[in-house]
Amino acid sequence: MMLIDNKFNIGDEVYLKTDANQNCRFVTGLSISATSIIYDLSCGVDESAHYDFEMTIEKDVLKTTSN
Repeated sequence: MMLIDNKFNIGDEVYLKTDANQNCRFVTGLSISATSIIYDLSCGVDESAHYDFEMTIEKDVLKTTSN
């Protein structure tokens, strides 16, 4: 049996730590390999894949006000 320790679930609203606009994204999928979990994130019609350390559940308002 395999135990998967995902930090985010499908449907969670998340933000990318490096996104200067702090656009809200939704977790729409998980890709699981032997060494990592990749999260599929959707923002409007755009979809991208990210590791959990790139993501946060809290919006960084300082990034949006400094642009």
